Amino acid sequence: MIFDPVTGAPLCQLEAGMITAIRTASASAMATDVLARQDASVLAILGTGEQAWHHACALPAVRSFREIRIWGRSLERTEALAGKVRERTGIACSAFSEVAVAVSDADVICTVTGAAEPILTADMARPGAHLNVVGSSFDGPREIDDALVASARFFADSRASVLAQGSEIRHAMASGAVPEAHLLGEIGEVLRGTISGRVHDSDITLYKSLGHIVQDIAAGYHVYQTIHGERAG
Repeated sequence: MIFDPVTGAPLCQLEAGMITAIRTASASAMATDVLARQDASVLAILGTGEQAWHHACALPAVRSFREIRIWGRSLERTEALAGKVRERTGIACSAFSEVAVAVSDADVICTVTGAAEPILTADMARPGAHLNVVGSSFDGPREIDDALVASARFFADSRASVLAQGSEIRHAMASGAVPEAHLLGEIGEVLRGTISGRVHDSDITLYKSLGHIVQDIAAGYHVYQTIHGERAG
């Protein structure tokens, strides 16, 4: 439900599942736009579910990728998604059965899996890569290892939420691999210019996405404004 910010009156009711799927990938694209190298040309997506599809659609809006690589546990599903992505984006897209091969020389890596243990490790990510770590949304499952957390400039959608439920950094903190200060800040602070994002071309940058209600409100109100045009104010 979207409410009028002045009167509190309900404005519209929206289908939350699709909006959440789109805004999650769009937030990753926004983080990619401000953190990834400008010359990023190879995108690797780990996972074959709904978020893999939406990330493949969203990220080419911010970088001119010449190649998209997709890894999944089921080669059949991975090949099917690769074909769908090729048709939708017009970008060369291939299926991979090994994570290390899929991410080799990748400039941007999106982890959108349900993995319980790390599938992406520090030795796999090239210097200068940008990571969107999306799949785990609570403290427990981890998609990347402590060493990769430690090697990256780490940013969150919400600092408080990621410190409370971001399994990758919480595990790294518990193991002693990083201090709390390793979480440099929120992606909004990078956008406002109050903190630095990428400092050197060789930096590995990381955006940890748990999802935040502010993103839902903004996305929902954008849909409302799009439908009603100038009447939305």
